[in-house]
Amino acid sequence: MLIDPPMRPADVLARAPLCPGGSRDGVPDVGVDPGAVSLGRPLVFPVPADELPGPLRLRAQATEQRYYGVLFAFDLDPLPDGGRHTSVRFEVTLTDEAVRAVRLDADGGALGLTFDADPPRAATVAADRAATAAGARPGWLTRLAPRPERPRAWSYGAQRHRFGWNYEGTGLPLAYGMHALIEVPAATTVLTGRLGVRVQVRPGRRHPGGVRLATVREAVPFHEELPGRAEPTAAAVRLCLAADVVGYSRRPNHLAERTQSWLVRALAEARRAAGVDEAAVAVQPQGDGEFCVLPVGVDESTVIPRLVGGLAEALRRTNDGLLQAERMRLRVALHRGLMKPADGGWVGDAAIAVHRILDSPPLRAALTDNPQVDFVLGVPDVLYQDVIRHSRVPPLPDRFTPVTIDLPEKRFVEHGWLHVPHGEGG
Repeated sequence: MLIDPPMRPADVLARAPLCPGGSRDGVPDVGVDPGAVSLGRPLVFPVPADELPGPLRLRAQATEQRYYGVLFAFDLDPLPDGGRHTSVRFEVTLTDEAVRAVRLDADGGALGLTFDADPPRAATVAADRAATAAGARPGWLTRLAPRPERPRAWSYGAQRHRFGWNYEGTGLPLAYGMHALIEVPAATTVLTGRLGVRVQVRPGRRHPGGVRLATVREAVPFHEELPGRAEPTAAAVRLCLAADVVGYSRRPNHLAERTQSWLVRALAEARRAAGVDEAAVAVQPQGDGEFCVLPVGVDESTVIPRLVGGLAEALRRTNDGLLQAERMRLRVALHRGLMKPADGGWVGDAAIAVHRILDSPPLRAALTDNPQVDFVLGVPDVLYQDVIRHSRVPPLPDRFTPVTIDLPEKRFVEHGWLHVPHGEGG
């Protein structure tokens, strides 16, 4: 049996004792300790209207309702003397009755995740959103994996503000994870509610008898800010990033599909490592690459080193155990400048220049000449002089080499800096 690790302490909302509540067959509860439950902080992530199923998409357009995915998790204590949990019920009660669950997934398969690889693969847009968000909570995604020893949950409360999941079996696991899609009014800015757990346990050898009942006496409150979905509309100075997978066109279809998922996840993990609000990032997937614009006002002296280090770590995890031909290797470029969103993308010199650096001969040659590295990075002179030259954390300024990006066919010339990471964590 595959045992999920317990949640990290930072991901736990509260630890609540399970209080004996009688016996299903009249046997006293004396001496039976059902332990406690660790309840995870709900993980909320936005789901854009154009990624919803057809009926919900139409409803979102007609009513201006907003939609969010929510991952829930909890851990039960092991029972002494070989005792077993035979029934587990997890209940969510949202404070605002206008906020309701419109879909409850029994496991990751219903959501569109497949677990034949590590990390799990997303077969749907909704699954990819959940997988990306779950990067902030290690181990949560695998809790959604269908397994023979884990009975499939049956859910209740769809289209209501009170909903939950029930599990029944002869020997249930200790770790659980669930996913819900919720609908909220446009004016709602926080998600609040209470979490409850009720279990039935069959005592171990020292406590013969029937099934005992236990519950969280007081449901545990939670309060989570809802990530915003507003897109910037005014021209402003922003930091942007472009990335491209080397050798993508030579990959067979099945590997190309996996590579796209790896790329999206790795860049999202890098932004999280940098402390960037993912809901405020404008992302433009490009198949074998990605272009993203970070929100206005980020502290570049903090964000850039963490972004580079986070990307190095994400690529290390992605490529661990892969064959040389399967590894995902990237050219990456950063730039900064005045940009504005338009109907067909972003307008501004930086949005163009970052791609010129990305596709430049110095970056291409660096990746070819250093087959052991997972990525190379190019930055314009302005970012080097303003930020990197003063940095005391990796990537350090002495690890950059000056280059000239000269593209006569594009009438583009810019002085820049090239970074090839060699065992320094970015």
